[in-house]
Amino acid sequence: MSVREFIALGTGSQVPTRRRNHNGYFLRWDDEGFLFDPGEGTQRQMAYGDLAASRIHRIFITHFHGDHCLGLAGVIQRLSLDRCDHPVTVHYPASGEEFFQRLRFASIYHPCVDLVPAPHRVPDDGLHLIARTEKYSIFAHRLDHPVPTYGYRIEEHGGRRFVPELLRAQGIAGPLVGELSREGKVTVGDRVVTVEDVSVARYGSAVAFVMDTRVCPGAVALARDADLLVMEATYTAEDQRLADEHSHASAVDAARTARDAGAHHLAMTHFSQRYDDTAQHVREALAVFPHVTALDDLARVAVPRRR
Repeated sequence: MSVREFIALGTGSQVPTRRRNHNGYFLRWDDEGFLFDPGEGTQRQMAYGDLAASRIHRIFITHFHGDHCLGLAGVIQRLSLDRCDHPVTVHYPASGEEFFQRLRFASIYHPCVDLVPAPHRVPDDGLHLIARTEKYSIFAHRLDHPVPTYGYRIEEHGGRRFVPELLRAQGIAGPLVGELSREGKVTVGDRVVTVEDVSVARYGSAVAFVMDTRVCPGAVALARDADLLVMEATYTAEDQRLADEHSHASAVDAARTARDAGAHHLAMTHFSQRYDDTAQHVREALAVFPHVTALDDLARVAVPRRR
């Protein structure tokens, strides 16, 4: 079976520390790979995580503060060095086009990868579809930060799942199952049986990625019913004033967002270097929301499939 897994390449905010690299996150989604906010050192962290650059199919930049994008230049050049044989789409705020171009051509190299820039201008009102494939859709929403910042949501398309007992009750087996799947209905004797008669709805999995923001409606919209919400929790509650002043979230803010959105699992990250560990972040978040993980560098979180 294909794998869906979220890998934290770096979990520090603003500056790397001895224990935490700059931001960088990788989502394995079946046969594709999505890289989020590659800060400095992302290439090396990918090596530690046994992730080849050629595994990247899409890159997402939430905003152009350095800790969320300075590794992009090296990643792009590595894709060319490794002769990546498929297109790589880069999603980012259109307002940062100047910075994207600087990073793309930061130094001399021979471009060999089919890099597809996908700048977006997302209005303030609700989720906006920015890409769609046969298997999933990608949405973006504006967040509350001093510079244009987007959060992203990967959402698997829903469908229907056949129920064996219902198939047997309707006398459907063998090639008829395939015909029913293709055509949506099949004739059995003098009866017409539809897909809805022998199946139940299957809802798609969803992952939300929310960085650098105060608590805001956009964060909740992105995280709505998400199987995994990855969200910054830069500060603890005792430093809530700093979180508010710098347009960041605390552990309590992240937990409230997960709770209000009905998310299933909160993975906190982007921790300030002022903290030696994240035990207090976890205690505060658990007081609000029951399913919490504080990410360390190279931590892996499985993304469950909907049943």
